[in-house]
Amino acid sequence: MKGWGNVVSDYFDRTKINVVNRARGGRSSRTFYTEGLWDQVAAEIKPGDFVLMQFGHNDGGPIDKEKFRGSLKGIGEETQEITVEATGKKEAVHTYGWYMNKFISDAKTKGATAIVLSPVPRNIWKDGRVVRAVDDYGKWAAESAKIGGAVFVDLNEIVARRYEKDGEDKVDSQYFTIKDHTHTSPAGARVNAESVIEGLRSLKKDPLKKYLLKEKK
Repeated sequence: MKGWGNVVSDYFDRTKINVVNRARGGRSSRTFYTEGLWDQVAAEIKPGDFVLMQFGHNDGGPIDKEKFRGSLKGIGEETQEITVEATGKKEAVHTYGWYMNKFISDAKTKGATAIVLSPVPRNIWKDGRVVRAVDDYGKWAAESAKIGGAVFVDLNEIVARRYEKDGEDKVDSQYFTIKDHTHTSPAGARVNAESVIEGLRSLKKDPLKKYLLKEKK
């Protein structure tokens, strides 16, 4: 099991830029914030940095039970107060968009370029096509980026197209673990990292262009 953050540094010229992976498995935008993980990232940000952020897979979980990691749907300002069973403490749960814009705002305040990526699609197919996140977290990621003034890469669509090109059998047998339809294998992580780079290169103004390794012909 491996994610694209583990291998994406291979596509950058490491003599020009330092690439650090601060992703943490199993976190949502909410728990990345409440566990203090974002504060650790923000403390490291320096002017001129680039912060790539992607959340959504775990945001759809329960808000007030199990792992207590779900966020409210959408990008609004509404909150819901809950009591976390393990600690007995009350918590005001925000929307997915609220957490994303918190991250975007903090990164920009530190002088960094915020880059939001829509979630990698799950290995779920319908009528021969990969199911996209166009009505939920893909959409909300794009909206959050627009509101916050961040760069947006529609990774959900880019990866979905790549999966469809390679075919369902190959995606199922090579790109995902046998555990479920969400966690990628090392090969899947590589495909998704290549898609991240494709997304960056496709931007009208790619802020990371001069740091990317040249494409092999």
